[in-house]
Amino acid sequence: MSFAFKMIAPTTTIETVTIVRPLKVIAFICGIIVLFLMTLCIGSSNWLTSEKYRQGLWEYCIEEDAIQPLPFNLKNGPGCFPGRDAGYIKLAGILCCFGLGFDFLATIMTGFGLSSKDPRKKYTLYRFALYIMVAAFVVILIALVVYPAYFAAEFNESNRQIWELGWAYGVGWGAAIFLLGAILLLLCDKETEEIYYKERTIVHTQTNGGDLKA
Repeated sequence: MSFAFKMIAPTTTIETVTIVRPLKVIAFICGIIVLFLMTLCIGSSNWLTSEKYRQGLWEYCIEEDAIQPLPFNLKNGPGCFPGRDAGYIKLAGILCCFGLGFDFLATIMTGFGLSSKDPRKKYTLYRFALYIMVAAFVVILIALVVYPAYFAAEFNESNRQIWELGWAYGVGWGAAIFLLGAILLLLCDKETEEIYYKERTIVHTQTNGGDLKA
């Protein structure tokens, strides 16, 4: 009695596994937080305040019983009015809007990078998101520096001795800090670490029965 057996050599398969790194997710969340903070910052009229007067990027507001003369020799009554015709205020507003737009674009690209399965596309999206976030950080930082610096130059015309930077200005700095954090997270977390290759050996065995001999 005899049997014939045929063995097939084992084969090795390589699987590509994509891992979503938590730092990239945190960078994406930071981008969303910056969007929220910059929206508050841009829309508020509390960049600069004094007694019964406040001003933002697009409007200034005068409260009831404001002390005369009004800041910057304004002639309006109580209420909120379109922003003063000051170049540094317009420049800060434009820069903040650019910063908001850049951060929106970078956050969207980071989100697409997180959801992409293509390693090359993922790397490209993260890299462009990083560059755009850097641009957003730069323009927001310039706006936050220009606004108080140029106001100091017209302080003598303000008709007030006590001025305070409002909460909206502080929110702008908060947005800049979160944006810097997102930039550092995109820099520190290497894209190549999101992909690794796993080898798996599969053994195929096939048995063929032979002739039976007495």
